[in-house]
Amino acid sequence: MKVLVIGSGAREHALCRSLSLDPDVTALYCAPGNAGIAEVAELHQVDALDGKAVAALAGELEADLVVVGPEAPLVAGVADAVRDAGIPVFGPSREAAQLEGSKAFAKDVMAAAGVPTARSYVCTTPEEVAVALDAFGAPYVVKDDGLAAGKGVVVTEDAEAATAHAAACERVVIEEFLDGPEVSLFAITDGVSVVPLQPAQDFKRALDGDEGPNTGGMGAYSPLPWADPKLVEEVLRTVLQPTVDEMRRRGTPFSGLLYAGLAITSRGVRVIEFNARFGDPETQVVLARLRTPLAGVLLAAANGTLGDLEPLRWSDDAAVTVVVASHNYPGTPRTGDPITGLDEVAEQDAPHAYVLHAGTRREGGETVSAGGRVLSVTAVGEDLAKARDRAYRALTRIGLDGSQHRTDIAARAAEA
Repeated sequence: MKVLVIGSGAREHALCRSLSLDPDVTALYCAPGNAGIAEVAELHQVDALDGKAVAALAGELEADLVVVGPEAPLVAGVADAVRDAGIPVFGPSREAAQLEGSKAFAKDVMAAAGVPTARSYVCTTPEEVAVALDAFGAPYVVKDDGLAAGKGVVVTEDAEAATAHAAACERVVIEEFLDGPEVSLFAITDGVSVVPLQPAQDFKRALDGDEGPNTGGMGAYSPLPWADPKLVEEVLRTVLQPTVDEMRRRGTPFSGLLYAGLAITSRGVRVIEFNARFGDPETQVVLARLRTPLAGVLLAAANGTLGDLEPLRWSDDAAVTVVVASHNYPGTPRTGDPITGLDEVAEQDAPHAYVLHAGTRREGGETVSAGGRVLSVTAVGEDLAKARDRAYRALTRIGLDGSQHRTDIAARAAEA
């Protein structure tokens, strides 16, 4: 099988790493990729938002499967263009991707499907915002209706800050605050069958102790020793399958990766949001534990044959990933700084720990930073404590001037 992956982040590096280990994959391409992905896949340049260009590249490469990683190309309809060219693609249509592209659309689908979620108001005027904030009270939860690269949500006790965020967005969804820990649960679906993956937890805030601004994610771990063993089964029954069934009923079947962001509240599981693609950095730890070869699963979702597959096989090991971010992230990041120590990690920590690249590029013979989140240092071990130790030990070998990372990823869970 020849596989083309679209994207350039650590999520795509994690996908490419897993696909490169799959014996059925005879050729692996990534567009546009990054410095790390170049070690496992052949890179090609393409405008990831241009469906015709992606489909043309897939045709030139004679790809048997295209995997669209990021949300923006999905919402732009890239998967539709590839499908129209007769090439199997893992990723939802433009219409189905509105589950992530519009918070209001997702709320409407959840209401129709009977999926438990937070009560909410959709607001487009300052007057509507004021009424909604007053109705729910603090802490205020204000979400940009559209895509915002994981940073469109503000949760604050400050009414002025909530109002200011709402004013900066064309349309917002204002919700009741959901108490309890958050869980990310991915599911692969062909529009009918739904196959859940293992749950993970990520860390959105920039600083230790969940302080600082929201980011795209500073780390993650899996499994969740504190979670109910029946959590996946319950979410499949009450959230994932009803959502997929409702999307099909509407004539916009959802195939690809359905990502449910969940709150485990005192009143039960509630959906915080849906995403239409693998999440970053949770993908790094979920795929680190997956033992079933990945390509066949993704192709079955693309071809509508997911129900024919054997159950997925998982490692009993735990996985932890720690994100190394550039100076000033999540503000305007500083780029172009040399990264050192990558070879040392490969020599001294493999195979239990490895580095997945996010914002990197090759420049003058060295690897330099090229984005906000630069690297995901990922490790596995027989339990979270061991995986965590290995990840942080590998991280000490990496040099990046002005970089930052959280020191408490999976710390509490490792003690459970």
